[in-house]
Amino acid sequence: MKQLQTILLILIVFAGVVLISGCISPEEDGEASVVKVINFGYQPSTHQIAYMTAYEKGWWAEDLAPFGVTTINEFEFPTGAPEMQSMLAGDLDVAYVGAAPFISALSGGLDAKIVAGVNSQGSDLVLAPEIPYESPEDLKGLTIATFPPGTIQDTILRNWLIENGLEPDVDVIIKAMGPGDAIAAISAGHVDGVFLPHPAPTLIEQEGSGRPVVSSGEIMPGHACCVLVVSGDLIRNNPDLVTQIVKTHIKATEYNLENKDEAAQIFADKLGWDVNVVRASLDEWDGQWIADPNIIVNSTVNYAKVQHDLGYIDTELTQDDIFDLSFYKAATEE
Repeated sequence: MKQLQTILLILIVFAGVVLISGCISPEEDGEASVVKVINFGYQPSTHQIAYMTAYEKGWWAEDLAPFGVTTINEFEFPTGAPEMQSMLAGDLDVAYVGAAPFISALSGGLDAKIVAGVNSQGSDLVLAPEIPYESPEDLKGLTIATFPPGTIQDTILRNWLIENGLEPDVDVIIKAMGPGDAIAAISAGHVDGVFLPHPAPTLIEQEGSGRPVVSSGEIMPGHACCVLVVSGDLIRNNPDLVTQIVKTHIKATEYNLENKDEAAQIFADKLGWDVNVVRASLDEWDGQWIADPNIIVNSTVNYAKVQHDLGYIDTELTQDDIFDLSFYKAATEE
């Protein structure tokens, strides 16, 4: 009997040790908190050149190495919808993405926050040359290609049509397409217009396939567009690393603002564009590269309301649901 009691005591103690060791958080276990690989998502738009500049100049690798990061992986997505699906699947740690698709993903269970701004405005409604335009009423009966449901462009376009008395998919047919397919569609005359982020509108205009008629800043002045999103896992377990990610993003944003021609060249080289088209786009667009998330808080929260009204999300999200402003504050105070 005494031997049995001894065995039971050993088992109880062992179970307690396992339970305690299993509850050690990454903050308590220094080795567990080290992240060696960071997976970035981005899109082929001039809105997100900050990511590209930091990558091409080696700043991501250099700045994150002191935190134990040895590998930077990048994944390109045509629009924010598939990018957020990838983040929902746990395949991305950091995403340069539109605020609207992030909200859709957040409503669907994504564990992440916006930690910095990336850009505001910067998209155009482009119509085929032969189609007259003076007001939104002229769009009645047309087919417009734009990014998939829940993206920035889809959300803004649908809301604007409704505000102007037009019913999306009834008065104006909206076709979901990535940028390459949409450019090809208007060039071939398969759609009457497109609503796309730059530099696509400039390319379409220079090719003679269409002309911009309304900028997104006219549709929704000062609206948020792309944002910097970080996973909840990194935020909780590696806050210093997240602060550095924001710092590097700020550095790249400021560099691009001071070196626009070089930023255009970085984009052109990385994605195979004619640099002259990219430069012209940056001269023509109404977009603005930003890093401060405070600038776009109200606009982003408004997206949550619009998406709720459109039936894209079930519950309106709050600022606290969407943002963690502490990392930008920490990055700019140090």
